Amino acid sequence: MEKLSIGRMAELNHTSVQTLRYYAKLGLLQPEYVDENTGYRYYGIKQCARLDMINYMKYLGMSLDRIKDWFDKEDVESIPEMLRQQADLIERKMTELDQMKKAVQVSIKNYDTYMNAPEDGLITSQHIPARKIYCYDSKVNIYENTLETYEYILRELRSQAIVNHLPMAYFCNVGSIIRQKTMEQGLFESTEVFLFVDDDFDMQSGVEIIPEHDYLCIYCDSFFREREYAHKLFDYVHEHGYEIIGDYICEVVVELPIFHHDERNMFMKLQVPVKKA
Repeated sequence: MEKLSIGRMAELNHTSVQTLRYYAKLGLLQPEYVDENTGYRYYGIKQCARLDMINYMKYLGMSLDRIKDWFDKEDVESIPEMLRQQADLIERKMTELDQMKKAVQVSIKNYDTYMNAPEDGLITSQHIPARKIYCYDSKVNIYENTLETYEYILRELRSQAIVNHLPMAYFCNVGSIIRQKTMEQGLFESTEVFLFVDDDFDMQSGVEIIPEHDYLCIYCDSFFREREYAHKLFDYVHEHGYEIIGDYICEVVVELPIFHHDERNMFMKLQVPVKKA
């Protein structure tokens, strides 16, 4: 019977010599013959069937360890269940990839907003559709505390999101809320942070909808300047005959990969829903 060198075996099967050596190391596919004098490895053409099966199982997404376990057991009856488990795993991965795709699309949109934002301090009017959020009340006023405290609050939000099975893809788009009643009392206080979620996300505890409205908006590039810019927004509302008809939203549009003193670098959109008084 013709002996195939490891190079020829690799060539016939459109793989690499390194891959065949690795499979031999794992015990997945051993050479049929090893020359004692030269150490050269030789395969038989019939071993291509085993290699085809390895490649097929890899294509189905199975790990090499799992394939070896299956080869070792030679338990044909276990194959359907193993394939069903693999189908479930692929479905979960497809869901994760879909969430990743949505997160990337949101990031692209948000960076476009950042790149095309109005000049610093300019107030604009925007009609914003309804948005669904998952909101968490930290019981701690963000604006009476440090950036370090805000980071701890975000850790709590992330923990709550995990408990409630929210995809971490949502964590790229966060914000905070000052409720209308609080503003009417002349207070600049917020204990609530939120994540934007998909429109089809199930309603559950903590999930609410920010209504569609006309909003007055101003952009802010620093956590430490939000109060100053928010007051510019409120002053504009009163000076131009508007009435605030809902909650104040601070939306983190993007977080820039620039870290001064290890601080989060946020570009925010401050917004209030209004109507003419």
